[in-house]
Amino acid sequence: MNPEEFNFEFGYVWVFGLLILPILVFFFLPALKKRKSSLITSLFFKTIHATGIKPKEKAWISKRNVFQWLLVSLAFILLIGSLASPQLVGQPQLKVKTARSFLIVSDISFSMDIRDWVKNDERLSRWEAVKQVMKSFIDTRESDKLGLIFFGTNPYLQAPLTTDLEVITWMLDETEVGMAGQTTAIGDAIGMGIEVLKADTLEEKVMLLLTDGVDAGQGISPLDAANLAKGDSVTIYTLGIGDPRAKSADLDEKTLIEIAEATGGQYFRAIDQEALEEAYAVLNDLEPVEYEEEDYQPKVLLFHYPLALSLFLILFQQLIQASGGIIKGRRPNAS
Repeated sequence: MNPEEFNFEFGYVWVFGLLILPILVFFFLPALKKRKSSLITSLFFKTIHATGIKPKEKAWISKRNVFQWLLVSLAFILLIGSLASPQLVGQPQLKVKTARSFLIVSDISFSMDIRDWVKNDERLSRWEAVKQVMKSFIDTRESDKLGLIFFGTNPYLQAPLTTDLEVITWMLDETEVGMAGQTTAIGDAIGMGIEVLKADTLEEKVMLLLTDGVDAGQGISPLDAANLAKGDSVTIYTLGIGDPRAKSADLDEKTLIEIAEATGGQYFRAIDQEALEEAYAVLNDLEPVEYEEEDYQPKVLLFHYPLALSLFLILFQQLIQASGGIIKGRRPNAS
C-alpha cells in the first residue's frame, strides 16, 4: 500500500454532532445525589444528649478534579471519533471486466521445432518464438478467461478457461514440441475448442488457432469444424507460422483464411518474430480489453485505534477514582 495514494477522512462526519450531549446533560439534568452514612463516633449520641441539638441530613455532591475531567472528556471525544469511522480512502479503482472466453489453440507438432527464426542475433525455434510473444499477449488479456489447447496428432486440453493468468503462463512454459504427436490435426483441435467454449457461460467466445502445417485429414475437416464454430457463435482468428513461399514450408494458408472468414475472424501471417508481434498487436486491437469503474474505493478502517485509546483512558480514570487519592468534594449548604 502506497500511503501517498490514500486520503484520511471520516465515514460518518455527522456523528460529531453527539459531542454536544455532555453540554445538554450538564444544563438540563440535575446532579446525581447519593446517600452516605456519616461517621459516627462513640461520643456522638452523648454529645446530642448534652447539647440538645438534633442531627440533620446533609447532601454531598462528589466533584472530580480537573485532571479527571480531562480524562473523561478526552475519552468521550475519542469514542465519538471512533463512531465516526476514521479511514484511509484510496482513489477509485478500475476493475477489469471479464468480457469473453479466449481459447488459444496451438500446434506443437515436430515442425514447430525448426530453428529458422532469428531475434537479437539469436536463432530460435518457431515454438520458442511463439511462446515468447504469447506470454506478452497473455499478460494483456486481463479481461478474458483464457485457456490452452495444444495439438499434434491429437489435441489435448493443457489449461481450462480461467482468469488466473499466472497459471496459463506456467502451463505454457511446461509445454514442449512433440508432446501431442508428429502430425497436425487442425480439425480435431477446433472441435475440442468448440466443446470447451460451449461449456462456458460467457456469450462472447474467441479462438486463436496457430499452426505451421496442413491438416493430416484423419479426423473432422477444418472447414467443417469452422462451420460448427460459427453455429456456436465462436470467432476464430488464424495465425500461420512460417513463410509459405519457402521450399520446406507446409503451411496451408488457404484453409486458414477460409476458417477465419467462415467465423468472422481474420487470418495473420507470421513469417518472422516481428510479423508475429504485429499480428498479436492487431489481435489486441480487434478484441480490446474492457474495463469498468468500480462503485467502491479501497478503504483502510482505523476506528479501532481511537476506540482502544478511549477504553484505556476510561479504565485509567476508574483506577484513579477507586484509589480515592485525588477525589475531592465540596460541601454545600445544609438542606
